[in-house]
Amino acid sequence: MTKQIHLAAHFPGVNNTTVWADPESRSQIDFASFKHLAATAERGTFDFFFLAEGLRLREVKGRIHDLDVVGRPESLTVLSALAAVTTHLGLAATVNSTFNEPYELAKRIATLDHLSGGRAAWNVVTSWDAFTGENFRRGGYLDKADRYVRAQESLRIVRKLWDSWADDDLVLDQEAGVFAREGTGAFADEGAHFGIRGRFGLPPSPQGRPVVIQAGDSDQGRDFAASGADVIFSRHGSFAAGQTFYKDVKDRLAKHGRTEESLKIMPAVTVVVADTDAEAVEKARHIREQQVSGPTAIVLAELIWGRDLSAYDPDGPLPAEGPVIGSTVTQGRAGFNDPASIIKEWREAADANGWSLRQTVINQQNRQTFIGSPETVATEMNRHVQENAADGFVLVPHLTPGGLDDFVDRVVPLLRERGVFRSEYTGTTLRSHLGLTQ
Repeated sequence: MTKQIHLAAHFPGVNNTTVWADPESRSQIDFASFKHLAATAERGTFDFFFLAEGLRLREVKGRIHDLDVVGRPESLTVLSALAAVTTHLGLAATVNSTFNEPYELAKRIATLDHLSGGRAAWNVVTSWDAFTGENFRRGGYLDKADRYVRAQESLRIVRKLWDSWADDDLVLDQEAGVFAREGTGAFADEGAHFGIRGRFGLPPSPQGRPVVIQAGDSDQGRDFAASGADVIFSRHGSFAAGQTFYKDVKDRLAKHGRTEESLKIMPAVTVVVADTDAEAVEKARHIREQQVSGPTAIVLAELIWGRDLSAYDPDGPLPAEGPVIGSTVTQGRAGFNDPASIIKEWREAADANGWSLRQTVINQQNRQTFIGSPETVATEMNRHVQENAADGFVLVPHLTPGGLDDFVDRVVPLLRERGVFRSEYTGTTLRSHLGLTQ
């Protein structure tokens, strides 16, 4: 059976895919930017629009790196505004389970679900580092090993709250009055991190309960996703890595009593489209050079080496030293589990190609996922889905807000012609777009 492709749009925000200095780049905060990208995604009949979260501006040697200066607005606030200017597009918010209480989380996300008519999703993330915790006066209180324990408990409680209303609990009778049956919205839960009881203040939305997205890649994170997520926001965008990840996670579902169709795997990908494959390759090279300036190359290398590399020439060779484990040169960015292996790989690639430090960063860390003519991109994306490397993709454009325009105008029509992507929405809720039940 031919699989249908699922597509989502990621607002690029502040990360190393963004080319904020491009003349076509616009504000990362102005609502017009969010509205434009969401409208493009809805015109392309995408499943959902996805916002990341930043709980603290990242620092490099005590200073804010250039990509973070633009800031990150709070996700649920932005998506609530977008709910009023979209009609079908799903609205996915990243909200941290470490620094939010379950009742508050459940209420805020359920509110978005009602405002949007059943289009909300929660991307469950965790945080363990003391640097981020300082913004909440909880610096370092939560051990890294406990972050998924709290996240699992938080998700369990949030779902309990969303499910606490029965279909016939609320009686609406204008003559007799409005009342809720005894026990409506009642909940109680005792766990390692939370002990709460009360009544939840909102009935279910048209989609029953919001969609849950998860992005963990560790063994613990994968099992967490298999046990309760509806969508995995994966980083495995290449074909071989995607197939390996896809099989591993799908194989975990049975032990949780779930089917393969109950969880969609959607890696984050970047796309470069041009009239010909050769033109797309050249365009992709130019984008990578824009993304990684000399100073940015040094910053990205410092994240791996854990050293102050400001004395190095980005157009010179790679540093000769090895990595410093546990370094605080860079704060607020996720580190690497095995930096020594990454450095070894980078050195081998640099030696083989004659690359400078900046060229190595450009080619090893900022390669686009799909590059080519519209026909080439459509063919490759469909191959990934039909051969079980993914169920779909979360597109991360390099420009705000017009970075998806070419894809929607030139690639989406080809996917529709092949019968692997919808021409129009057939439902009104995010669960219906994703083909999910409760």
